[in-house]
Amino acid sequence: MNPTPSREHICLLTGGGYPYRRDALGGWCRTLVEGLHRFRFELLTVTDRELPSAPAYPLPPNVGSARAVALGHEPARSGRRRAQLPEGAADAVTQFCHGLLDESAPDRFTAGLRWIAEVSGNRPNPLTRLPLADKLLDVWWARQDAAVEELPRFGVRDARIVAALLRHALRALAVPVPGVDLVHCVGGTTPLLAALSGRWRSGTPLLLTEARTPVARQRPTEERHSPAVRLLLRRFRAAVARTGYAEADLIAPLSGYHQTFALEHGADPARLIQVPAGVDPKEYPGAAEIDSPPTLVWAGSGGPDSGLTLVLDAFTEIAAALPDAVLHLVGVTEAHEEHCADQIERTGLAGTIRMHPLPADPCERFTVGQVVAHVPGPSDPPSRLVEAMMSGRPVVALDIGPAGETLGETGVVVPADDPSELAIAIVDLLRATPRRRALGGAARRRALDHFTADRVMRVYGALYTDLAEPPPEPAIELALAVPAPRTPTPATLRWLTRED
Repeated sequence: MNPTPSREHICLLTGGGYPYRRDALGGWCRTLVEGLHRFRFELLTVTDRELPSAPAYPLPPNVGSARAVALGHEPARSGRRRAQLPEGAADAVTQFCHGLLDESAPDRFTAGLRWIAEVSGNRPNPLTRLPLADKLLDVWWARQDAAVEELPRFGVRDARIVAALLRHALRALAVPVPGVDLVHCVGGTTPLLAALSGRWRSGTPLLLTEARTPVARQRPTEERHSPAVRLLLRRFRAAVARTGYAEADLIAPLSGYHQTFALEHGADPARLIQVPAGVDPKEYPGAAEIDSPPTLVWAGSGGPDSGLTLVLDAFTEIAAALPDAVLHLVGVTEAHEEHCADQIERTGLAGTIRMHPLPADPCERFTVGQVVAHVPGPSDPPSRLVEAMMSGRPVVALDIGPAGETLGETGVVVPADDPSELAIAIVDLLRATPRRRALGGAARRRALDHFTADRVMRVYGALYTDLAEPPPEPAIELALAVPAPRTPTPATLRWLTRED
């Protein structure tokens, strides 16, 4: 008899994505669920967006349920008697705030967060009464008075804004997680909070796929806030990430870039297994490129945080050099159509820019163009880049995240946040047909060698089955990561593979 418990029943926990949104991460999750048909999945997405009306993807037979939970908003105060705070609230919130500001004290943040998670399911919910603003002010001023670090100005109004935003985020701790054998949390602060709370309540093993690195960036909705508020929100996301790395039984970053980020935020190297993104070659068979006109493709949602502005800035310069050039924007969501159209209108090039929703057939995403511009949003996983490579199209990518290590020598990487460099590289490829086609062929071969969905299925199938048991000795050496320029060579992974 196999002493290792079988992980047959999985909760896939996401942040407003699969199966309700057809974005890059949603496509990755769909591939995972449909490919691992021998496992039963309960799909849970936790979001602070508007609740979706229906799944965007058809649900396969191995999905038992799909549920979306909106965090909602803090209820309005009334004259009714409010719940008394549980004993220990002040101490727990003080620990939470100390750990939030002091990145060298992650245990204090975790202790406070765990206490909040334990009481968050109570009715009436005590989150609205936690003394977050007062404690944030106390800890902030104490650190400033002690000259621990140079901090921006932080006043009572700032403290109240942060407290309200944190209370909203912490509502994810009250989301019930299904009773399963394993929780697989994919990306983002919001789903990770729900996963941590579920783990502390039930002890269910937690597998964390690090597909995004959102904590270091400033979100567009936060630009209106003061420097102090933005600093605390970034530190909150970083603190949640560190807690997730400490609590997860296993962490599966999508690239060396994501793995480095996890290590820098306290992840135990012994619990890191790098599993690169993969796509199904049958869905991206490639096609002969069109002869004319010079055509560029970019894939993204079209929203303010999607990389659209930089693409349009670059295309303005491309159109000046190649007046007959055409730009296809693929994957623009319904919610961002108006924003996207406004941005296109400002360029004065509306006649040469085409806006498309995400095609139902994956093979049509990139084959309409001769060159693909990979300009991702700050938290986008590398899936779209792999799809472009598998389609046999040459890629010009910003040197952001895992782009360099994914492309290797099969594409062109340019400095981030420089539309002129992006434009120059794209124009060079559009003018150089032999080099363009050679790079496209090389990109597809690299994707076939290293980034196929069957590799992802095989590894995640093993992780799901054997998560509770470390790999026995001797383990088979399995190199899942591909060394590439500008990145350190990732460690070879050791994992016991088994055939079904």
